[in-house]
Amino acid sequence: MPSTLEIKQLVIDALDLEDVTTGDIDDDMLLFDASGLGLDSIDALEIGVALRKKYQIQIEATNSDNRNNFQSVRNLAEFVTRQLDAQQPEA
Repeated sequence: MPSTLEIKQLVIDALDLEDVTTGDIDDDMLLFDASGLGLDSIDALEIGVALRKKYQIQIEATNSDNRNNFQSVRNLAEFVTRQLDAQQPEA
């Protein structure tokens, strides 16, 4: 499972957030709300691309759970974990 710290760094790097550190982002902070990081849909696309590259996971654009999956760093880490677990061959 990717750590929330790892996901925070990925978000910072993918979006080139120069004035933001991992310590500035709470695990449950709303990423796309003005009370949180205030990201937008373009930012979501860039985060999605970074997640796909780093973890080789599929993110379906039509998935109705995407809004929830991208809501916070914790949700992103849990989503990536579920995707990685689903890719594991059955024992």
